[in-house]
Amino acid sequence: MLEERLRGWGGEELVVRFDEATSTWMFIGVHSTALGPAMGGTRMKPYPSPDDAVRDVLRLSEAMSRKQAVAGLPYGGGKAVLAVPVVPDRGSPERAAVIGRYAELVDSLHGTYVTAADMNTGPADMDAIGERTPYVLGRSQTNGGAGDPGEGTAIGVFHAIRATCRRAFGSDDLSARTIVVQGAGSVGRRLITELLDVGAKVMAADVDPARVAATGAIPIDAGAALTTPCDLLAPCATGGVLNEETIPELGCHAIAGAANNQLATPEDATRLAARDILYAPDYVANAGGVIWLAGYETLGWDDAHMRARLAGIEQTLEEIFASAADAGITTAEAADRVALERIAAARRD
Repeated sequence: MLEERLRGWGGEELVVRFDEATSTWMFIGVHSTALGPAMGGTRMKPYPSPDDAVRDVLRLSEAMSRKQAVAGLPYGGGKAVLAVPVVPDRGSPERAAVIGRYAELVDSLHGTYVTAADMNTGPADMDAIGERTPYVLGRSQTNGGAGDPGEGTAIGVFHAIRATCRRAFGSDDLSARTIVVQGAGSVGRRLITELLDVGAKVMAADVDPARVAATGAIPIDAGAALTTPCDLLAPCATGGVLNEETIPELGCHAIAGAANNQLATPEDATRLAARDILYAPDYVANAGGVIWLAGYETLGWDDAHMRARLAGIEQTLEEIFASAADAGITTAEAADRVALERIAAARRD
């Protein structure tokens, strides 16, 4: 099974360690270093099996290569998965042990992979990693980092929504739009605030209803997020929500959100197009997080330049939408073409 997955991956390196002391499988997927060191977040969660964790890290690292390329950043694509028996409490000795051992693994790669935060990890974990290796982004601001990149991701998705509505409805006036946000976590709640500030009608769903209640959005049941009639759906929770079963039931006309790997399979982009649902490719729409980290921590941008680069996601999407229409292909295929051409050019150079 592992050999089959690696053959179809096309990446450069999969690093595997079973840490017996913490009963944790640690996987680092270095998909591409053509544009620079592979950079991507660290996901910590229980998995049904190590193979499920491998599948996740391979898929996520490949998406990161395309995200970095389309965003025009000097990084390649990578991702890490810590398959823990249970997610340790923040500040606990058990968490410190997992993070410490993982930091040693990152350091052993000597900069081939630069880590950051992702699901169930945050700035405090990056601070701890930073005590053992310099190959980390997203430390707390008090420790010289950019902090939680969720703000950058949310601002970027807001601009992606503007561009998507402009293409789908002929106007980026969001006060005329009804938007469903699926997931009210670090990114989702910030996105809801951005949307409410410009007068959009926002409905939101989360497995924890208290998260929605704190945002001011109209709460809807988590099970109804995909089917609720709306202008645009913003998936900001888990991946794979757009698939053969859910797409026929979608209640939206357009999609732009923060979740990674929203399409369960490449064929799902065709299914969306067949229903005339405009899809903003996820790794384009949610690139604000990596732009935030790279810009503030390695490229020396000020706030004005950061805001301009995040707003630039609109132009990127406009070009992808136009390219897809001109070539008669899906928006996902159009985005992939841009990413793969830039990676291939870097390899030639």
